[in-house]
Amino acid sequence: MLIEAAIDSAEDAERAVAEGALRLEVCGDLATGGVTPPVALLRRCLGLGVPCVAMARPRGGSFIFSAAEEERIVADAQSMLNTGAHGIVFGSLRVDGRIDVDSVRRMVRVASGAETVFHRAFDRTPDALAGLETLIDCGVTRILTSGHAPTALEGVAEIGALMEHAGGRITILPGGTVRGENVRDIVRGTGARQVHARGSVAGVIAGIRHALAVL
Repeated sequence: MLIEAAIDSAEDAERAVAEGALRLEVCGDLATGGVTPPVALLRRCLGLGVPCVAMARPRGGSFIFSAAEEERIVADAQSMLNTGAHGIVFGSLRVDGRIDVDSVRRMVRVASGAETVFHRAFDRTPDALAGLETLIDCGVTRILTSGHAPTALEGVAEIGALMEHAGGRITILPGGTVRGENVRDIVRGTGARQVHARGSVAGVIAGIRHALAVL
């Protein structure tokens, strides 16, 4: 079982890896949902010996971006990949809430074989299965989702349905208040082999690892 930890500081990254995180989502300002991290932070994280995917997002708030913001997202993604990130984390929506297909296809091209992760903007889409098929068609590697619910535990049924419908064509990564006390229910209810959690609070990743060890 792989535990991914979202972090926005070197200290949190080091602690998360020590507690058992096997992949890092490197972000800036997790208080706003995460934005593009400083290059220096990504470099520090890459030295910890686990794969690192990096956020490419110019600001917090909505996932509807202007043309200028889209250009910045692409530039940020290229910078993260040039620094050594194993993948990029992103998500753009249209005004109607559906996935911005042109933006996603462009990001997949920019990634050029590196991992592409559509983040929890997915949970703002009006039709989960349609969104899933869109991202599969675009060639996205992974979707981070709480199942259109406030937390992954509350979204277990949808996450499980997404995984069944995907049939291995894309990885579904449950995230959203994953903790030691609920991760077993999330994994049992979805069949997930990976989970995502915030690594900014001491003990969270260790608690998840301990719970999964006795699953």
